[in-house]
Amino acid sequence: MVKELKRVVVTGMGAVTPLGNNVTEFWESIIAGKSGVGLITRFDATHFKTKIAAEVKGFDPQIYFEKNEARKYDLFTQYAVAASDEAIQNANLDFAKLNRNRIGVIWGSGNGGIQTFQDQVAEFVSGNRIPRFNPYFIPKIIADIPSGVISIRHGLRGLNFSVVSACASSNNAIIDAITYIRLGKADIIISGGSEAPINESGVGGFIASKALSTNNANPAGASRPFDKERDGFVIGEGAGAVVLESLESALGRGANIVAEVVGVGMAADAYHLTGTHPDGEGAYLGMLDALADADLSPDDIDYVNAHATSTHIGDESELNAMSRVFGTRPDLHVSATKSMTGHLLGAAGAVEAIISVLAIRNGVVPPTANTTTISHEFADKFNFTLGGSQLGEIHYAMSNTFGFGGHIATIIFKRYIANDNSGKS
Repeated sequence: MVKELKRVVVTGMGAVTPLGNNVTEFWESIIAGKSGVGLITRFDATHFKTKIAAEVKGFDPQIYFEKNEARKYDLFTQYAVAASDEAIQNANLDFAKLNRNRIGVIWGSGNGGIQTFQDQVAEFVSGNRIPRFNPYFIPKIIADIPSGVISIRHGLRGLNFSVVSACASSNNAIIDAITYIRLGKADIIISGGSEAPINESGVGGFIASKALSTNNANPAGASRPFDKERDGFVIGEGAGAVVLESLESALGRGANIVAEVVGVGMAADAYHLTGTHPDGEGAYLGMLDALADADLSPDDIDYVNAHATSTHIGDESELNAMSRVFGTRPDLHVSATKSMTGHLLGAAGAVEAIISVLAIRNGVVPPTANTTTISHEFADKFNFTLGGSQLGEIHYAMSNTFGFGGHIATIIFKRYIANDNSGKS
């Protein structure tokens, strides 16, 4: 007997980003085309080729933790707790009235507690190699800690783990959450990703891999996805969280359903440690997989939130893949929102999932900021949403993420319509 898969919906969202520390602030900044990029303030970047980043501003951990408790957690975990708290509140989850054994947490991070690791190693070396490590050193650095902390904070005893797939981490975490809910292994899962890599080692490592923009004279305009003058991505930080729930559970508790998830796709470039396949082979396969999972044709997609980091190779690879999937679609809205947020690495997918859902809900396509001139072979293929946000009716939105190692993760969101029992749900 074939088990019928459950439908999955989004009922809550939370964000800590360079453009605002809650979903409302973040979305208003996104549709206004604002930039979260500026000169680095976290450390002295005088001798670094890249001196810019998209930093979170005004984050106060004491809103979420007692002073002594906050010291137990690296910043990437603090961001995760803040975003998940907002998502839980936004979803109106009253855990006292729910079966906590059926509520899980799946989180993603590409780097974990890189600040803590750097600080502790530096302290060890500067202290004549006397081993005086913080007793929380290991739990502060390992990437699985946010999922554990969120579950402990709320007494959630359902499935619980974390995903690491570089910049695809939070999309992969969300895909896992969707899969387990579909299979009936959980009723509700809090999912997303967080990252806090803006320090000497994080920035220095990406500079060494020749991935970062060096447009230090124009921080706000440095991230230029798809633009002929792009010179690399801008590193960012923050967290995004979504509450995913079976449709049955959401209807049963009268939840506010903001979107439905109808398709997920995964693949691998199988090509290079850090570079993407020139023809976008993995991205092409991942998008096709998501479309097949959703039982959709390429023509059904109204909006693509592209991975589009602003690197020479990566952006062209994605456009090649999209051209193979969609052909020429001047009506297809495409935007590269990393032009405003910077690249949040393992948190990018979760933050861009929120953008995709809100684009559907509000009928507004965010802009691709800073970009002015797209290579002639791609310029007329899609509507790249240049010059500002555009109004548009969006039924289906696709969100792409790709990670070092060739990891591909794509999700398709749908406008939720009550009593819709179509085969594409």
